Amino acid sequence: MHTNPPPARRGYTPRVPTPSAHAAPAQLDFLRAYAGRFIVFEGPDGSGKSTQFRRLTEALSALNIAHTTVREPGGTVTGEAIRQVLLDRANTGMTVRAEMMLYMASRAELVEMVILPALRRGELVLADRFVASTLAYQGAAGGLSSADIAAVARVATKGLLPDLYCLFDLDADSAAKRLSPLLDRMEAKGKEFHTRVRQGYLDQAKGDPRRYAVVDASKDPDTVWSQLLLTLHQRARQLPGKLPLA
Repeated sequence: MHTNPPPARRGYTPRVPTPSAHAAPAQLDFLRAYAGRFIVFEGPDGSGKSTQFRRLTEALSALNIAHTTVREPGGTVTGEAIRQVLLDRANTGMTVRAEMMLYMASRAELVEMVILPALRRGELVLADRFVASTLAYQGAAGGLSSADIAAVARVATKGLLPDLYCLFDLDADSAAKRLSPLLDRMEAKGKEFHTRVRQGYLDQAKGDPRRYAVVDASKDPDTVWSQLLLTLHQRARQLPGKLPLA
């Protein structure tokens, strides 16, 4: 049975010290509030979210917090095969609509086979990308309507929504400098495309500030990590009520 977290009291100040880049495990006990919750890391290619994803995963393991980590596209046998097709630079002729449908197919298997079972077990699920990526890449940058994407997403995800999107924001020029020269098909789409991706993400965050938290990814990794911990610390007592799982 899922229960809502206790409401925050007016004037309440958490006793847990504000976490820093080198926080001891005891300072990160607030992460236990995310048990049974679904957190997604989002951001443009090159934003550094994968580094922060790894650091949070290591922190959860150090605290013995039950968790499942997933990446998109991928995470299942079928999903990994789809990932190869989507990121292969040889597939330059793929239409944006086909691209979107392949991402959703991978996501559908991931939700049904991995994410929902983990949430039912009361685990924290941490995902590297989810529907927000499709809205940014195939929607804002690719030209598909958000209504079409949302309609397919409802079927693919069984209506599942993340409790929190952590959006690592970085401008296209800075992001490009961080990428490996061996770009995959999505990374190689050019500055104008990735500028639209970034704006698509920011528009989503502006439209749903309760579910999105923007983290400035332009700083060094330790500073970004500190900002992420502070964000998770602040949001731990503001999580939306849990929805029934399909």
